Amino acid sequence: QVQLVESGGGLVQAGGSLRLSCAASGRIFRMNNMGWYRQAPGKQRELVAGISRGGVTNYADSVKGRFTISRDNAKSTLYLQMNSLKPEDTAVYYCNANVLGGAGPLDYWGQGTQVTVSS
Repeated sequence: QVQLVESGGGLVQAGGSLRLSCAASGRIFRMNNMGWYRQAPGKQRELVAGISRGGVTNYADSVKGRFTISRDNAKSTLYLQMNSLKPEDTAVYYCNANVLGGAGPLDYWGQGTQVTVSS
């Protein structure tokens, strides 16, 4: 079994910054593609940013130039640096990872961390 645990969410004023972390634990052979998603109240969950094992990244248009996704494969940890935050970034942020573990390659989700941006 693999667990993903997010941290780093909180309340911040517009224009501020937060750094989210997602630590994976369990029987992990290899971390494949990873990503951050978010879900605002009344909206569908959406991809914020993704990163391949080799470091190729992609971003939602709404966060390009403000957010940076990165990973540390040795630590099985995913990060999301969020700068110039806007009230519309308010959401629960979820970590997602495709992990090759004891049960084969499977997708896992974290429990989510709340990010609230005040105007």
